[in-house]
This record gives sequence, C-alpha cells and structure tokens, in this order.
Amino acid sequence: MNGKEKEKMKPERECQPVEILLVEDNPGDVRLTVEAFKEGKIYNHLNVVGDGVEALAFLRREPPFANAPRPDLILLDLNLPRKNGRDVLSELDEEEDLKQIPVVVLTTSNSERDILETHDLHASCYINKPVDFGQFVTVVKLIEDFWFTIVKRSNKGDAGV
Repeated sequence: MNGKEKEKMKPERECQPVEILLVEDNPGDVRLTVEAFKEGKIYNHLNVVGDGVEALAFLRREPPFANAPRPDLILLDLNLPRKNGRDVLSELDEEEDLKQIPVVVLTTSNSERDILETHDLHASCYINKPVDFGQFVTVVKLIEDFWFTIVKRSNKGDAGV
C-alpha cells in the first residue's frame, strides 16, 4: 500500500485539529498556555475567551461566535469577570448538548471549597496552575496527553445524538 492509500484510510478526525477552548482573563496565563500547546505533540486549535459570558456565547454559538467550533476540551479558570467559572459550570451542566464536553478547571486557587464545588458541578478535573513556566508547560502537556491520548470518549456530541 502506498502513502496516498494509507492517507486515505486515516479517519477524517485525524486530519482535524483538536479543538480547545481556553477561558482565561489573565493575558500572561493565556500566553503561557498558547506557548505550552505549541510545544505539545497533538495538532490543536486553541480558541481563547476572556470571561464566562463570552465562554457561554462561544459554546452556544451566539454572536459573535456563530461559526465557533465545538470544543473537544474546555480549560476553565474560576475567577473570571462578568460570570465566574462556577456559574459557567452550572450552566453547562444544564445544557444537554454541552455537558458532555470535558472541563478542566485550571486555576490558581487551591481552596478545598473551590475543589468540592467544581466537582459537584461536574468539572472533569481540577488542576492548580503552576507559576513556574517549565512546570506550567509540563502540566499542559499532561492535560493534552491524558485527554487526547489516554481517555476514550464517545463521539456523541459530534453525531448530534
């Protein structure tokens, strides 16, 4: 079998980037995350919004995000302007077509209360943001490896089921 035939046999998804939505209001943390994903091994497309209101508009494909892709993963900060991360989680949990998207809470808070609340709101996991760039890159690569290499998920959201 030649290279072109092998290429045709690849599932369509392999040619598509992994869609990630970063919900983060701190420009420095946005830069760190962008750089960390550039160093990753998974072909990805990172969309960034700066608050919870924009996040929900993006996910619901409301203007100005009418053509937004459905994310495969959401990275969510808790302490956001206009609508905080807990409120975003709560609204996601109420919407059948959005609650299947895994949400990684990536925040500086190490409050036990925040951890418990976000798990009660069905966050997939809770990760403290390291302040050191090298550690931050390591954490982002681990998130990438875990969610896109190890975890097996249904394509339910893609199938419109």
